[in-house]
Amino acid sequence: MAGRFAPRPTRTTVRGGHVVVSARVPRQAPAAARVRTWVPDGPLDLGLVLGPLRRGTGDPTFRTTPDGAAWRTSLTPAGPGTLRITQRSDGIRGEAWGPGADWLLEQLPELLGAADDPSAFVPRHKLLAHTRHRRPGLRLLRTGLVLESLIPSILEQKVTTGDAYRAWRLLVRKFGVPAPGPAPERMAVMPAPRTWALIPSWEWHRAGVDDKRASTVLRAVRVAARLEEAVRMPPEEARARLELVSGIGPWTSAETVQRSHGAADSVTTGDLHLPGIVGWALAGNRDADDSVMLSLLEPYAGQRHRAARLVLLSGRTPPRRAPRMAHGDIARF
Repeated sequence: MAGRFAPRPTRTTVRGGHVVVSARVPRQAPAAARVRTWVPDGPLDLGLVLGPLRRGTGDPTFRTTPDGAAWRTSLTPAGPGTLRITQRSDGIRGEAWGPGADWLLEQLPELLGAADDPSAFVPRHKLLAHTRHRRPGLRLLRTGLVLESLIPSILEQKVTTGDAYRAWRLLVRKFGVPAPGPAPERMAVMPAPRTWALIPSWEWHRAGVDDKRASTVLRAVRVAARLEEAVRMPPEEARARLELVSGIGPWTSAETVQRSHGAADSVTTGDLHLPGIVGWALAGNRDADDSVMLSLLEPYAGQRHRAARLVLLSGRTPPRRAPRMAHGDIARF
């Protein structure tokens, strides 16, 4: 995800969530766009809000362009769609193409955090108060879609950031559909559940995805409709439903509902780096585990994910003292 602030970012530090808004997929002929303008009720930093949706700089479903626009593709309930978002003096302008255009524009305010309440967060640490002051435009997004965040989160289980992003990039470009409208080069919409289910085993292997993660994706897409229903549930109930699928645990369910639901309290547990980062930032304890992290975040009950996000955005990370996790390329075997 976006939000690099450390010299050697890990998947966890990158999850702070900030992008700089600054198989080949054939281009489609430009089509007329649906347009909507929305005026937020407070400060909004487009890069901060949308940052958690980007899976690496080569993500086929997310792109920023030099004109300041953020492009995003989605497989909506109405079909594939492309959304272009720009921030202007008169508000946020959304332009959308494809069968899912109307759905994407209807969801635009929630995508940009309209349902989020930043005022509910009361900082108890000077670091978080200072970070929130520096980042007044932070809102927690809500996509209203489960599978588009669940599948890349499964691919990120227990591998390096680069390996996970590469797998997502290769699979979406090869098996997704072209992005509707005048989208930037090589953008694509993620595959439909049935397409995921029909990906041959050797294509998973070529993308560097082991059998365990591939099998988890396959189990999830077989019950895709039931999982998408979870978007109408409270976050904790949604997580419980996701975790009924073998291979989906607390780490993956939290990473999913943070995006699909805008869940302000769904802090990620089971992460290799996050407890140490939170422990170091709030208590000078780089060896903190999940229990220590949750104890430190207890004063922020109801807003623990937002607190962890602010920690990541603060840049207060412990100095490295071990080699980076080795890159593993199973496609070579």
